[in-house]
Amino acid sequence: MEKQYDVLSRIQERYDHMSKSHKVIAGYILEHYDQAVFMTAARLGETLSVSESTVVRFAAGVGYAGYPEFQKALEECVQGKLSNIQKMDAKYGRSTQSEILTSVITADIEKLEHTIHHLDSAAFETAVNIILEAETIYIMGLRSNEPLAAFLHFYLNMIRGNVVLLKTTSVTETFEQMIRIGEKDCFIGISFPRYSMRTLKAMEFANDRNSKVIAITDTVHSPMNLYSSCNLFARSDMVSIVDSLVAPLSVINALVVALCLKCPQDVKRNLEMLEEAWNNYQVYLNDEIDFINDEPILNYSLRKQDDKR
Repeated sequence: MEKQYDVLSRIQERYDHMSKSHKVIAGYILEHYDQAVFMTAARLGETLSVSESTVVRFAAGVGYAGYPEFQKALEECVQGKLSNIQKMDAKYGRSTQSEILTSVITADIEKLEHTIHHLDSAAFETAVNIILEAETIYIMGLRSNEPLAAFLHFYLNMIRGNVVLLKTTSVTETFEQMIRIGEKDCFIGISFPRYSMRTLKAMEFANDRNSKVIAITDTVHSPMNLYSSCNLFARSDMVSIVDSLVAPLSVINALVVALCLKCPQDVKRNLEMLEEAWNNYQVYLNDEIDFINDEPILNYSLRKQDDKR
């Protein structure tokens, strides 16, 4: 029996060299494998407006003797997904709530430690410089990665202008939002298993337009590395049926802090303008902490400069 998700790994590895019609099939299966598993070759072809023979050739192109063998591999993929629930029950079924809490947090700590020891500091520094120098930054993260993209967008938008968060279910709409991307811009793609084909296509488009591409993903084997010029790796294994995003979020948080310390005066000025707008329009009704004055990271280097005067 193949290892779990091996069929999807094969598709991802071969995607860059596929024909246009095969990329259409690959994209659909990677995004909807739980639905494709029930489709015949004819039905899949009809859904995607390609011929049945094209679907059969696609199955052969990713290493299977025919479509039935390919479909069987998809069945094993779905069964593997379901088995995670059984594994979770076996691992935590008789545990107390306190034991579950300790076990999950301990697993997250291990992922953080792994990320600390394996993250390339030179790549991290390169990513910071790329973001600082880019005219416009495009950020994309879908499904469970969407909160990570939104978090990064929120803080980058405070630090600097021209930050675009790509949120769409359509590849066509993604390209429409990126139509002006160029060599002076930066694209940040965030994707962890299950990898997003829409994010990968957006990264390919950005790369074709000579934009700087940063990938925030899990390993050197991730398909997100195909089109990136800078890779930031963070450990993200499945604790149960839920993806652990603690380490990726910490890497993103570190990016934000590093960017703040690179240009503290600009950050302080932007935050002061935001605070003034919030006060003028009573956004928070003055019940929030004054984070401009109380934020130790942003003001640390500024206070040092004031002390020297």
